[in-house]
Amino acid sequence: MIDLTALAAGLLLGFFSSTHCLGMCGGIMGALTMAVEAPSKLRSGAIVVCYNLGRLTSYTLMGAVAGALGETVYALGAATVLRVIAALLLLAMALYLAGWWRGLLKLEALGRYLWRYLQPIGRALLPVRGPVPALGLGFIWGWLPCGLVYSALGYAMTQPAASGGALFMLAFGAGTLPAVLLAAFATGRVRRWAQQRSLRLAGALLLLVFAGWTLYGAVGPGHANHQHSDHHQHSNHSHLPGADSSQQPARSGDAPTDEGHAPAGASDHSGHQHH
Repeated sequence: MIDLTALAAGLLLGFFSSTHCLGMCGGIMGALTMAVEAPSKLRSGAIVVCYNLGRLTSYTLMGAVAGALGETVYALGAATVLRVIAALLLLAMALYLAGWWRGLLKLEALGRYLWRYLQPIGRALLPVRGPVPALGLGFIWGWLPCGLVYSALGYAMTQPAASGGALFMLAFGAGTLPAVLLAAFATGRVRRWAQQRSLRLAGALLLLVFAGWTLYGAVGPGHANHQHSDHHQHSNHSHLPGADSSQQPARSGDAPTDEGHAPAGASDHSGHQHH
């Protein structure tokens, strides 16, 4: 079942973090647009769209991996720890967008090791002459070290299934599309408007709300009640009729009747044969 709340959260997180995308990915988008060798504006636009489809594909794959890891963590009974970590990552994301703390940049260092091997592959696809190379380049681009993407992946891990994590990151990527496409097609005035500090602060405040909501869901009273309810249901299940081994037939060879017991005359008949 699709979690619409998680999808909405992913869209909003992507949209409000897109002011960062204009600063970081906007220059990349402009460079990629200049590298397009297409005979018409329509084909050039199609190639730019394919860039972003490739990028969203990589986000979706990352989300599937994060969701699968989250499913494993849930099975181990450590869901609370996972949600606390996700809340802290969202908090770091909010502080970074607001310009109050840039510690999230340290998280990007983790992705630079993988990027060292992927970057030459992306360079080999330039200049882009068609949609297929654009898809490949966009897929490589999606793995560019980005603390905001890593924070979103932390939230994706709270979805206890690979499909849930994949859908969340797809929604996150879709939320970043307006800013990234603006970087490719919009005028400088529109881009300057999108990079206003007031918009970044609004996104930071929204992320603070998400962080608080996630943390409350992890350690708040509702979480304790949910755990108690699960324990109570498990306890009731263990006392269901038939769960007690003493209620089971003593011998597997006894043939049950409609009431679930051996025939009343079975012992007498057995005794008569003995004599």
